[in-house]
Amino acid sequence: MRNPLIQLGFEIPFDQIEALHVEPAVDALLASAQGAVDAIAASDETRTYANTLGALEEATEPLERAMTVVDHLESVATTDALRAAYNATRPKVSAFWSELAMNDGLYQAVRAFSATEEAGALPPTEKRFLEKTLDDFRRHGAELSLEDKAKLQAIEIDLTKLTTEFSQNVLDETNAFELTITDESKLAGLPESAKQAAAENASRKDLEGWRFTLHAPSMIPVLTYLDDASIREHVWRAYNTRAISGGRDNRRIIGRVLELRQAKAKLLGYRDFSDLVTEDRMAKAGAKAKAFIDDLRDRTQVAFERENQELQAYRNEIEGDSAPALEAWDTAYYSEKQRQAKYDFNEEELRPYFPLDRVLDGLFATAQALYEIEIVERDAAAWDSEVKSYAIQDPGGTMIAAFYVDLFPRENKRGGAWMNALISAAHREEPHSPHLGLFCANVNPPVGGKPALLTHREVETLFHEFGHLLHHCFSRVSVRSLAGTNVAWDFVELPSQIMENWCWERSGLDLFAAHYETGERIPDELYEKMVRARTYRAANAQMRQLGFASVDLALHQDYEPERDGEVTAYAREILQGYSAAKLPENYAMLAGFGHVFAHPVGYAAGYYSYKWAEVLDADAFTRFKSEGITNPEVGRAFRDTILSKGNSEEPETLYRDFMGRNPELDPLLERAGLA
Repeated sequence: MRNPLIQLGFEIPFDQIEALHVEPAVDALLASAQGAVDAIAASDETRTYANTLGALEEATEPLERAMTVVDHLESVATTDALRAAYNATRPKVSAFWSELAMNDGLYQAVRAFSATEEAGALPPTEKRFLEKTLDDFRRHGAELSLEDKAKLQAIEIDLTKLTTEFSQNVLDETNAFELTITDESKLAGLPESAKQAAAENASRKDLEGWRFTLHAPSMIPVLTYLDDASIREHVWRAYNTRAISGGRDNRRIIGRVLELRQAKAKLLGYRDFSDLVTEDRMAKAGAKAKAFIDDLRDRTQVAFERENQELQAYRNEIEGDSAPALEAWDTAYYSEKQRQAKYDFNEEELRPYFPLDRVLDGLFATAQALYEIEIVERDAAAWDSEVKSYAIQDPGGTMIAAFYVDLFPRENKRGGAWMNALISAAHREEPHSPHLGLFCANVNPPVGGKPALLTHREVETLFHEFGHLLHHCFSRVSVRSLAGTNVAWDFVELPSQIMENWCWERSGLDLFAAHYETGERIPDELYEKMVRARTYRAANAQMRQLGFASVDLALHQDYEPERDGEVTAYAREILQGYSAAKLPENYAMLAGFGHVFAHPVGYAAGYYSYKWAEVLDADAFTRFKSEGITNPEVGRAFRDTILSKGNSEEPETLYRDFMGRNPELDPLLERAGLA
């Protein structure tokens, strides 16, 4: 039987890949990769780039490509059989990568090559690859004793198993919740679009009434608009207590993951896991990341306290001085009411101007104007009937990349939004090899016979993920491992976050924002309300992100269970300082914190990266603002200095190449109204 995962070409046969293919393919590809690696290490030929680093790149690519596809399918089209196959193969693959990083024969081969004349005369990108490869070997245990190598390998395998279990528990807990309401009077305050979506959700389940879930398009309108506080509380508590009981209790997993990460860092000679993670990022040290977050918190604190006092005063104003203190499930609700009162602006007013097809067209039009490309739809097999595929072509009609778009929630798909690189091609002048990628989201689907109408935040999300995708697709790096988004994690969010700015500029919005029925652009009055309201409770928005970053760093720098107690209680105490309302005793956001615990590393000790990169994006966008937000000359400069360069140079150098100077903090604070 032919196995479609074993020889994956550019056109991936997603419609042919089944769960039964996974284990045989991975086993075969593991054996092939191991044989190729062993041959590199055992070779007695004179060491060259081609037979050492080049050969290593080629040895692992088929395995990487197959596992990327399997990982992706487990995220967007999971089944019991696929999950079982995935869980059986991930530890094997993790063990392979762990062994590879500690393979002394391979390490000595690379070291031997580094001492040759050829190595001394390598082009800059290949030289950087050599240096980073040697450094990666060291950071992954190549210089440890045999006993410590065995310990490290066991840690890596355990981390893979535990973080996979964490992710699956969150998905299962999210899908296990449903709230069906049959009394329409209880839906007072809810926008008509959210009611229609809930009614259609119930209908698909053969239920009467309105069905609500913990997926963002269903949950967020409830917390933002629904008048019934008891229902808001029920949904809020359900979301923030996911995976803390029964067979899906993630607290045990979190404690063990933190213990293993700390043990890994100590084995490798680091003070803690944050120092291990940040060493090869822009921050360079965990203490610097913490100082950055603490500085922003200090700059935000006064405005944060003022905003929260004003929100409580607003509630007292409309309900009387005896109104109770705001609870955590009240803040979004009263914030929206206050915003409407203060700015005469309701986010729902914008939704008719953001039909999904037009948003995608505008997203592509923005990229086409900036980067002198063409984006066209293409036929390609996909994992779901609603998934579309597109090609990016240069002015001569050559396809430089292709990508898939998967935007609606499904119960076999994890929540959130993300971009993934399926194929990163090493850049050669000839023959040209295109890149392949995708981006996913979970936006409001079509309801009530209308097209899918997005919130402004959902529009920002699509622009964000497309920014990641362009970083991947525009790569022109000669080494695959340094291509595209394979950059420092506190730099990787710059290309994505900067794209969100186009969703706020009048000329950017006019490329796509038009009423789904009349074609009318957003009225000036509504646009001006939107812009005025942009900085509403900006300190709270910033403190929320800083809270996540702070608890992440604290867990990986300071937490000691014997001293600090149960981990979700420890996290709750930290997060309380960043919350607008008192957090309940059983608040356990940490048990669903996939960014930090759904991957052996992921954003662990790296959540600060979002704010770090936000400083970069706010500062870099000042050049677009001053020279024209669709000015192809600025677009070309951004593409040439940042998007095309991947990890071929230090990120600080790339940033200076684009801006002509180091980044400045003030544009971020000014954009948020906090300067």
